[in-house]
Amino acid sequence: MLFRKTFGLLYVVVALAALPLAALAEKAKVSNRASTPAPQPWKNRVLSADQRADLVLKEMTQDEKLTLVFGYFGTDAPHLNSKRPKESLDFSAGYIYGIPRLGIPAQFQTDAGLGVACQGGAGNLRERTGLPSGLNTAASWDLELAYKSGAMIGSEARASGFNIMLAGGVNLMREPRNGRNFEYAGEDPLLAGHIVGQQIKGVQSNNIISTLKHFALNDQDQGRMVFNAVIDDAAVRMSDLLALQIAGEVGDPGSVMCAYNRVNGLYACEHKELLTGLLKGDWGFKGYVMSDWGAVHSTIPAANSGLDQQSAHTFDKSPYFSWALKEAVNQDWVPQARLDDMVRRILWAMFDKGLFDNPVAEGGAIDFAANAKVTQMGSEQGMVLLKNSKNILPLSKSLKKIAVIGSHADVGVLSGGGSSKVYPIGGMAVKGLQPEYWPGPVIYFPSSPLKAIRAQSPDAEVTYNHGVDVKAAVKLAKESDVVLVFVNQWLGEDFDAQTLSLPDNQDALVAAVAKANPRTVVVLENGGPVLMPWLDKVSGVLEAWYPGTSGGEAIARVLFGEVNPSGHLPATFPASEKQLPRPILDGTTDPKNTDKFDVNYFEGAAVGYKWYELKNLKPLFPFGFGLSYTEFSYSNLTSTVKDGTVQVNFTITNTGSVKGKDVAQIYVSPAKGGWEAPKRLAGWAKVELNPGEAKSVSVTLQEPRVFGMYQSASKTWSISEGDYHIILAQDSADKNASRVTVQLKASTLNVAGKPQK
Repeated sequence: MLFRKTFGLLYVVVALAALPLAALAEKAKVSNRASTPAPQPWKNRVLSADQRADLVLKEMTQDEKLTLVFGYFGTDAPHLNSKRPKESLDFSAGYIYGIPRLGIPAQFQTDAGLGVACQGGAGNLRERTGLPSGLNTAASWDLELAYKSGAMIGSEARASGFNIMLAGGVNLMREPRNGRNFEYAGEDPLLAGHIVGQQIKGVQSNNIISTLKHFALNDQDQGRMVFNAVIDDAAVRMSDLLALQIAGEVGDPGSVMCAYNRVNGLYACEHKELLTGLLKGDWGFKGYVMSDWGAVHSTIPAANSGLDQQSAHTFDKSPYFSWALKEAVNQDWVPQARLDDMVRRILWAMFDKGLFDNPVAEGGAIDFAANAKVTQMGSEQGMVLLKNSKNILPLSKSLKKIAVIGSHADVGVLSGGGSSKVYPIGGMAVKGLQPEYWPGPVIYFPSSPLKAIRAQSPDAEVTYNHGVDVKAAVKLAKESDVVLVFVNQWLGEDFDAQTLSLPDNQDALVAAVAKANPRTVVVLENGGPVLMPWLDKVSGVLEAWYPGTSGGEAIARVLFGEVNPSGHLPATFPASEKQLPRPILDGTTDPKNTDKFDVNYFEGAAVGYKWYELKNLKPLFPFGFGLSYTEFSYSNLTSTVKDGTVQVNFTITNTGSVKGKDVAQIYVSPAKGGWEAPKRLAGWAKVELNPGEAKSVSVTLQEPRVFGMYQSASKTWSISEGDYHIILAQDSADKNASRVTVQLKASTLNVAGKPQK
């Protein structure tokens, strides 16, 4: 504590005594104006990224090294008295100067995991293709689709002049009210890790860097700058960190972004055990750690703990990695070797991901029509049919009168707010909604469900009502053959939902409409789980999430059966907030979020469905749940063990009358118990079948860590000898699940899940 207080004053003195930032930038530019180009052996593509990084690092001056670890905001911010560098791309997330004399490219950074985002402001905003929410992609349980989605937004980033995309969010859904849940991939580390890992891999297929975030435990946005996540080491290694670890192993990101919050007392961006010990040590991460925007609080502790780059210093209290860092290195408070390591890691990632050899330029060609098809397919595959009483869906094209009510369904579909918001091609479908500024504006993509529904049923009279006047909506419902009520929940960065109930009196609207006409189908456009007090009164519920650029068309195609829904929930929907580990959202007693507070994750690794099963709670909808317009059955379940690897075999049959896809889920459970919860997801298979078709399926459970318990003392995974139940289920609460038993020998895995040597 004394160390921090003493040097805290030093940072302020150094920052005040520093030359203006403009002088630093100008000095870097002057150093770039070499009259005689020197040989540049690091341009040899035959060499490894390690060799090339070492070669160029040797030629760099101290000021050039400092240039690479210090970032600027790429958007004018008058409220912060900040102007973007003129070399940056306007309305962008960030910019880091390059070193032209050495051929080191500038770093052009864009948000985020759902598309090429725009920070907003006055001028010609960048309009791009928006993916459906991360929860939608996770609900597809389709790894190939996740890769294609990442590759698509990565291609638009490159064509827009960006070589770094702040994509790859994989914070687990511990808190279903989290405002950023829509960016992430749900509550299970295996599913979330693989889905996000494939997205990162897809983004980086465009020779740009993708960033894994937020490291770590940024599982709520309420008080995100001050809250302290408290959790046991073994528990976090088997939950949140396992999701990040798997995503990193699958996606191999060039960068990791450290989070705003504290972890067990220390800020994530100056947490040596987390950044240096775990990420770079245990996991062997070779890339660099960038800060979140405004997440840096020091120079010496941050640099010495493992932070490699201060992002967009405008949002921090001081330019900690500018002249303050230079002085700290000069005084050996930050060793020269540490600065060299910071720079080398950045260079390595830039070489490894292709930034040197494949320079970006603004103005590249984008096939928006083709990209819209990618996002439409993703939206369709991730929608989850939650209720379908009396087979009200798919809708018949012989219907005479269809009512469409609510949520601006006449003009567009909702998207989430904050840094991931993508400005739509053709402009916003709805203007003037509050908030108009951060984390707004509230954006509706101009993809009209009403228009698409009319196209699906051209002979029907399809009438729209905005839903504000409940009496008028009820009157329309009584006059219609079927009612489609669109409801929404707008969430975004920097705030959490204070309740899981739908806002703006929408629950009352649904209840009134369903009472007037029980042939009511609710279409949800939401950022996470919501309560449904009207569930027993309606005939159908379709979870459409935030459906992206072509969401209106995707919704209509699912409603009318052109697409058979195959999404399965990547997160549990509670029946009540009382079922949550923390029924009251932590930090709500401090509206301005100015005081430090603890969020005690006492549930440990029992996140989501594991918590519900551990506590014998019945949710509204369990993890993995999803209906179809057809039916599937499982048979002939067997399982074998070879060299410690479990293989599961079964037959899946489409017993219904239409073609469809099913997600067969495999859970594992130790016969003797002893885990954080009764069972864990261990694998799955998404299978498409024609009516009456049967298919033999074989799934190898390739992730051995799901059988083990993490041992903090030895940093290993321990698999106990004994019997393990292999459970084949349609969701985590499937009471008709089949099971067989296999016997495993005791074994020890290293920290990366590989056999201990």
